[in-house]
Amino acid sequence: MATTASGSVLLLLLLAAGAAVDGRVISNRTLSTDLVSDDVHDHRNGSPYLLLRSFSAVSASDSCDQTYGFMPCTTTTVGNLFLIVVYGYLMFLAATYLSSGSELLLEILGPGLVGGLIVPILGALPDAILILVSGLSGSTETAQSQVSVGMGLLAGSTVILLTIMWGSCVIVGKCDLQDSVAKDSQDTKGFSLTGSGVSTDIWTSYAAIIMVISVIPFIIVQLPQVLHSTSARRLAVLIALIVSLIQLITYCLYQVFQPWIQKRRLAYAKHKHVISGLLKHLRTHTLGKLLTEEGELNEEIIRKLFHTLDENHDGTLSKVELRALIVGIQFEEVDLDMNEAVDKVMSDFDTSNDQFVDEGEFVEGISKWLTEAKRYEGSGPDAGPNSSSILDAFHRETKREHNRLGGDQIDEVVEAVENPKWITFKAVMMLLLGTLIAAVFADPLVDAVDNFSDATSIPSFFISFIALPLATSSEAVSAIIFASRKKNRTTSLTFSVLYGAVTMNNVLCLSVFLALVYVRGLTWDFSSEVLVILIVCVVMGVFASFRTTFPLWTSFVALLLYPFSLALVYVLDYVLGWS
Repeated sequence: MATTASGSVLLLLLLAAGAAVDGRVISNRTLSTDLVSDDVHDHRNGSPYLLLRSFSAVSASDSCDQTYGFMPCTTTTVGNLFLIVVYGYLMFLAATYLSSGSELLLEILGPGLVGGLIVPILGALPDAILILVSGLSGSTETAQSQVSVGMGLLAGSTVILLTIMWGSCVIVGKCDLQDSVAKDSQDTKGFSLTGSGVSTDIWTSYAAIIMVISVIPFIIVQLPQVLHSTSARRLAVLIALIVSLIQLITYCLYQVFQPWIQKRRLAYAKHKHVISGLLKHLRTHTLGKLLTEEGELNEEIIRKLFHTLDENHDGTLSKVELRALIVGIQFEEVDLDMNEAVDKVMSDFDTSNDQFVDEGEFVEGISKWLTEAKRYEGSGPDAGPNSSSILDAFHRETKREHNRLGGDQIDEVVEAVENPKWITFKAVMMLLLGTLIAAVFADPLVDAVDNFSDATSIPSFFISFIALPLATSSEAVSAIIFASRKKNRTTSLTFSVLYGAVTMNNVLCLSVFLALVYVRGLTWDFSSEVLVILIVCVVMGVFASFRTTFPLWTSFVALLLYPFSLALVYVLDYVLGWS
């Protein structure tokens, strides 16, 4: 309610500002034939008329074009700054409504099509609309001038998410690091650059890899400038547009099917954890070693172990006997479904499919498991060819893999939503309202930025680069909130949201931008801006792809990239003359 009320107040201020809109000036001098009566004097008696000075007589420096013909405009610096603040807040309001409506819809319908396709697109919608209107209005010359606002928003949104927001989330969400992993809700080391930090799961690293791949269209569209070719520029824009659209579709499909992929990966990790636990248990309860000194399978010990497990001495192991074995093992930090574990162990061993494991199948199954475990030989401090070191290393790796995949968090059950019809109606109305506000006020915001640029002689790119991302990035507030909970799960979600938002910038928003450039025949002249996007995306993306723990010092690296980006664009465009 508070948000709606504040939005209403700003709308009233915006309408009130219309009183200062430029109009035709009343004059008592005969400068035009446009006459108007004051309803007091009788013109038939030769009384003087009130005359209007035509708007065209006003100097160009004192005039401005009203968006839609009635929205307020001004040529003053303070006036345009006020309009940018008001319109920017309204765009922020639109982004908030879209974000809240998406979350409600996701709560009702769950992941899959909604979570993978609709929510990411709605999150990038305000940016896409702003980019669209920046190149649609006016003549080709006007569009070429204003499209720099769209590029500033595109570059600024990407850079601010991966620098200021990324670094802030590390600082806010930092916990004590123990064995290179952040401990949930434990923050006793203060601002230790190496002793505190955050940890994410492996899926967050995958999101960072996807983000790096999404910059390919930027490279394609920039190739003619690198090769100093003018004839191929339009073709490069078209090819980049096609590649960007393909990436958009592919990314949305990945998002749709990601929960299924994630569950399959987690199930496999759990099964390997069961194998590790069973092998360690069997090693503990055998009189000899599972492997010989040469690292070969010790069949004699394995056969003795089989007869020990065969309680009814019928020469086979049943599901009941396997279940008794698994129940007796304490599986650390794994929420294990015993029936599922028994079924998977049986499927690994029972090659005859008769629901029993005979002695030969048992030896063969243990052999396969030990072969799997040998892949991790040499990964621990006590590495060696003996079964003890191999199984210890295998156990550590399976536990680590299980944690990287997010543990059992993906299997958490979402509580049923009360009154789903009302929630659905509320979600749809918020989405419609957010879309309407964004569509109505995007064009006035672009005009205000352009006018402010004219009034201050500050390039519109820098204004949109710094200011507009704050108005359209609803991910910023939610990211900080999630990070402040100081848990690995919420930290993973935080960085996944940031990487996902940048990816949508690089595929959806760039597709809109490239379509504008191609359809309207605009010139692609954004070499420095593209270079900044490439540097920030590749540096942060590659950095996040190869590690899941980020000490506190990494936040300062990210934060320093922001002023570096601004300085780089300025030097390339206004010192070296790239643009």
